[in-house]
Amino acid sequence: MNNGRILIEKCLILILPHPRIFFLIMVAELEKISYDDSGGFRAEYISDTNGFWHFHPEYEIVLNTEGSGTRIVGDSVEIFDQYELVIIGSNIPHCWNYYRNEKSNPKEKGVMLHFKLSSLGEALLSQHELYSVKKLLMDSERGVIFSSEDAKKSELHLVSMVHNKGIEKMISFFNILKIMSSSDNRGLLCTEDYLRASDERRNNKMTDILNYIRENYSKPITLETVSEIARMSPFAFSRYFKKYAGSGFVEYLNKVRMDKAGHLLRETRYQVHEIAYQCGFSSISNFNKQFRRIEGLTPRDYRAKYK
Repeated sequence: MNNGRILIEKCLILILPHPRIFFLIMVAELEKISYDDSGGFRAEYISDTNGFWHFHPEYEIVLNTEGSGTRIVGDSVEIFDQYELVIIGSNIPHCWNYYRNEKSNPKEKGVMLHFKLSSLGEALLSQHELYSVKKLLMDSERGVIFSSEDAKKSELHLVSMVHNKGIEKMISFFNILKIMSSSDNRGLLCTEDYLRASDERRNNKMTDILNYIRENYSKPITLETVSEIARMSPFAFSRYFKKYAGSGFVEYLNKVRMDKAGHLLRETRYQVHEIAYQCGFSSISNFNKQFRRIEGLTPRDYRAKYK
């Protein structure tokens, strides 16, 4: 399914001192990146402004040229504006939320580039001439942000990657790496504590459990079922899960379901009872109760807020 280990984050509510921002950092979902030219680089214009909280094993470079909103990368939450350039390492949860009530709302917000580390290769990165590039990629494990001047310099090359293939595409890619790796005006986004906590949570058993939850949240899931997947007793599993996920199993499962429910309420016209069923709730009253407990609003009020 993917080329890297899965990282799913503990839920936190962040209330920011800005009248338009109230975010629940939700359980990140794995996104599978497809490459239409069978290569290791995918460049495309940014038009989807849903701000879905997700992660993937590929590295990501985001150039925002139009619009503003809030950027969430790991435990970093900041307001972004025009001409922002960011690189994110493998499996770091992230999303860009664009404000929808701006007078100017162009279809294309910027350019997004995904690439695999294997497309460069360890042999190439080990060369002395690419030491600064290798350090850049290491720093990207915490997310790196660049100046607006660097963003403007990179725009031509990122746009070129959208339209070109072959050697021209590769030349543009290395020009972008050159701008980033030689920049004197860049900063890290995630804290060191976040990076250490992420490393502690990466293990195969939790990956299997979280994969199962992500793929089956719309169905009934019992503590006994996931305990069997982990080859543990329900009691031992409950302690193990809370240690690595930061919450109890039932609480975590409800947060996964609420994450999906929130997305469907914001981005679709499904009826509330249909969304409840799709997210694994057999009772609309229980769905309303759990949603209000986690979000602080009823599903209908939540939908109205995002219209």
